[in-house]
Amino acid sequence: MTTDSPSIPNQYGTGNTRGRIQEALIGQGIDLDSLTADKLSPIEHFHTSGPLATISLIDLLNVKAEDRVLDAGTAVGGTARYLAHKYGCKVAAIDLTPEYVDAANWLNALVGLDSLIETREGDVTDLPFADESFDIIVSQHVQMNVADKAKLYSEAFRVLAPGGRLGLWDVTAGPVEPLLFPQPWASEPQFSHVISPDELRETVVAAGFEVEAWNDLTQSHAEFMAALLAAPPNPLGLHVFVPDIGVKIRTLVKNLEEGRAKLIQAVLVKRG
Repeated sequence: MTTDSPSIPNQYGTGNTRGRIQEALIGQGIDLDSLTADKLSPIEHFHTSGPLATISLIDLLNVKAEDRVLDAGTAVGGTARYLAHKYGCKVAAIDLTPEYVDAANWLNALVGLDSLIETREGDVTDLPFADESFDIIVSQHVQMNVADKAKLYSEAFRVLAPGGRLGLWDVTAGPVEPLLFPQPWASEPQFSHVISPDELRETVVAAGFEVEAWNDLTQSHAEFMAALLAAPPNPLGLHVFVPDIGVKIRTLVKNLEEGRAKLIQAVLVKRG
């Protein structure tokens, strides 16, 4: 997750994300010198449905090894590592939270993927890349923190090459109000900028994108998250570095079940 708000790094950061992850891995008897990318899966995907959602979106994007990919809002780098490990493609990754960037770079090196991934601090509304730098952009649970969505998607459009694709996995507003807090992306309402699915679609189209896929996955993923909450907790879950994540996920599921929020998966194309 990332955002254009200067207060968000403080919201997401704990002051010791890397140390917390290291302690958790060692506590589970994992040798950091022989750590592999697959062992990180439970702890590295900071968005609804975790690796399940990542794999589904990447499959929909039809990524190839030669694609130049941007993971916009990488958090601790799970999506970038999945892309590099699974497809062997070069990935640039950005996040606004400095300690997430530090943890991502550390984990990339531990699993031997640092030659394929470059992670840096960056703002999704002011991308530090030249025009037409990428073939694929992945954006998962990012726009909920971004007030200036027109700037967010105009920047994505700018850095994509003609024919490039933007993959979204996002929470949007539902027909029932209000949205309940705390949420995984916002402990308080002032940090949240969710809009309806129709408004989101209108915004990306206004930025120049053509909609290739637009899937409302609310019901299936709400059921999946509810089942996940009912299962015994994984010691390597997001709770390691996200404060009160259990409470936040329960509130998210309640919002999804009551029609206060919806989950949208989309692929958008920049036609040449």
